[in-house]
Amino acid sequence: MAAGSAALYPSAQAQSRGRGLGGSPTAFSHRIRAAREANQEFDILEHCHELGLSGTETFRPPATPEAISNYRRKAERYGLRVIFNVPLPKTSSEVAAFDGGVKAAREAGADIIHAAMTARRYEEFDTFAAFKQNFELCRRMVELAEPVLRKHRMKLAIENHKGWRSAEQAAWIRRVGSEWVGVCFDFGNNLSLCETPAQTFENLEPYTLFCHLKDMGLDHYRDGFLLSEVPFGRGVTDLRAMVAALRKRDPNMLFCLEMITRDPLRIPVFTDKYWATFDDSYSPLPARDLARVLRLVRDNPPKFPLPRVEGLSASQRIKAEDDYNLQCIGYARKHLDL
Repeated sequence: MAAGSAALYPSAQAQSRGRGLGGSPTAFSHRIRAAREANQEFDILEHCHELGLSGTETFRPPATPEAISNYRRKAERYGLRVIFNVPLPKTSSEVAAFDGGVKAAREAGADIIHAAMTARRYEEFDTFAAFKQNFELCRRMVELAEPVLRKHRMKLAIENHKGWRSAEQAAWIRRVGSEWVGVCFDFGNNLSLCETPAQTFENLEPYTLFCHLKDMGLDHYRDGFLLSEVPFGRGVTDLRAMVAALRKRDPNMLFCLEMITRDPLRIPVFTDKYWATFDDSYSPLPARDLARVLRLVRDNPPKFPLPRVEGLSASQRIKAEDDYNLQCIGYARKHLDL
């Protein structure tokens, strides 16, 4: 699906290859889906190369020595850093498989693996007890994984994926106390948990290993507010300040574009279910944080309609995805030095 797509991206091809800007699979979800439905392989290395990017987050590492070698050679030829997703062990019986996955990722050229360990907390759980049980499982998984990470000198970047508020995630990372366990900082996810981007950044920045780079638009709806990825520069996120601070700490940090082209997410803060997992001092959500986010929604009505894909054909969705990604890449080149 990516093969021959350079002609679709003349503006990307005309730009010099940036430093530090990568791509995440969710930025290309409509292209990936179209390739799958056509029984074709989506080559994310090829696609990111054609977009002029300098790295990619992708799925599991190749499974065979030959495939691992070929993958690494291609990534090195294109000058692409790679980050894989390797499933973390839930029990001690799964540690050996995790060890094999980390070893394959290392041999394929990665020095970081990514983990999104949660779904949307306010949708996934109906009770605080269920949330707490899941959080304890996540902690156990990282405890099982850490010795393997240390053995292979592989860093694990745990994404703030709408599951934990940033203060509790940061406290967890501090308790782990390992140089091999840190954060994949998503610039927008914690708005769904009533945090401003600045609040999330303050808590997670010291532990960040790489990023999901996005800007976020907001709007009202009956049960709460709408949250949507938008082209860079159109949202409420201070991309310039955050990127500059992260690059000052780590000039080689990879920022993976994650402009997800979809309908806005509904954050139902005016419903009882939303609050079910916050009814305890174990994981509080102060009223002042809700007020700050609602003020952010009130004071930042969208300058452009939030992206939507409902009613679009597959080809129209791909075109919208391509257009949004190119807008983001252009902004990152011009304003973020990426």
